[in-house]
Amino acid sequence: MAVAKARLIEPLKRMAVDLTPSALVIGGGMAGMASALNLADQGFEVSLVEKSERLGGIANRIHRTINGGDVQAYLHQQIDRITNHPKIRVHLGSRVVDSSGYVGNFVTRLNVGNGTEEEIRHGVTILAIGGQEFKPEEYYYGKDERVLTGLELEEGLALHPERYANCDNVVMIQCVGSRNEEHPWCSRVCCAKSVKNALRLKELNPEMNIYILYRDMRTYGLMEDFFNEAREKGIVFLRFDPEDSPVVTKVRGHGKDLLQVEIKDALLGERFAIDTDLLQLATAVLPPEDNKVLSQFYKVPINQDGFFLEAHMKLRPVDFATEGVYLCGLCHNPKSIEESISQANAAASRASTILSKEKLETEGAIAYIDKDLCVGCRGCLDVCPYTAISYVDEKAKCEVNEVLCKGCGGCAATCSSGSIALRGFRFDQIYAQIEKAFETM
Repeated sequence: MAVAKARLIEPLKRMAVDLTPSALVIGGGMAGMASALNLADQGFEVSLVEKSERLGGIANRIHRTINGGDVQAYLHQQIDRITNHPKIRVHLGSRVVDSSGYVGNFVTRLNVGNGTEEEIRHGVTILAIGGQEFKPEEYYYGKDERVLTGLELEEGLALHPERYANCDNVVMIQCVGSRNEEHPWCSRVCCAKSVKNALRLKELNPEMNIYILYRDMRTYGLMEDFFNEAREKGIVFLRFDPEDSPVVTKVRGHGKDLLQVEIKDALLGERFAIDTDLLQLATAVLPPEDNKVLSQFYKVPINQDGFFLEAHMKLRPVDFATEGVYLCGLCHNPKSIEESISQANAAASRASTILSKEKLETEGAIAYIDKDLCVGCRGCLDVCPYTAISYVDEKAKCEVNEVLCKGCGGCAATCSSGSIALRGFRFDQIYAQIEKAFETM
């Protein structure tokens, strides 16, 4: 009886495990570089992996922020710091081909080119693989050199401004490829980019007529000031309904071939036809192609739109449910450079809370599996939110990784064979509590 009683009150034991005090940052864009520098400046070893042969990502195509900041100067400064930092090792032209392990002890294999692979051991992972620009098929894009995306026009204004200084009319169409059935999300940065490009065109030629055709202008926060500035400088904003989107045709006028944009103004209810020398399309920001692959490697979720899904929008905005893996930048959702850098620093701060420890201490009330009872049905694998349970083919049994388990009890409630229980919450312990409760009634 004394032995049975002792089993009912056995203390919960925590296990301490060693960790690898280094980080792996996947993605060499603005967000990836910011998080890598943040961690390296704290003294941690960082491996920075970029699939292309150049750091910077999409920021290589952005030259100014809406408030006039020099993006290229800042980018080159960051690249110089990265390449000369003693704590950062850069892997260009490299891709992740496999990953295993858990918080504090990840093992990632890279394809570094020429059929060569390299293994990296690290304690935490930060995913910052950026996004991509949608390439439309409508509005003569790709068929007429006068039709550009917002990013392409920004590049042209920075590198060859003389090409656009003599334009008489310029039209910009918002929400091309976003906020529709295929891509239902708002890409957030498009409105500010169009306003930025329009103001730059006005600098080149104050007499230029510029029309921005929009569904909803979302120059949120302090960017509202630039929207007001654009209106004061004569830039015309015309609102259209998505059911009656602008129509673009080619016409001959003023002795040259023009693009004609027809729009029904949603506020006035009248139709306008605008002959334009240049047409800018504000295209959608898409999730990166590698999101699905990396989500499998690191056992992290993506949402229905294809972007990485954080653990909690307010309480854990840069964490995944999988401990030790963090996210930042466009792979999470569309955001500006400033927002990406802020999120990257947040991700690095969260990662440092793991790396700064000498050892990782596991939870006390964690799940364990009675291998004599386990039938290998794998039902527990589907319900574990921390991917703490794995199936061992050789044994035809399931096993619990005690470092990853958080003791939520979902597996124990699901197990049809009754082989899973939580330490401190075994069936005999729970029944003893119930019996004792009835005795006191």
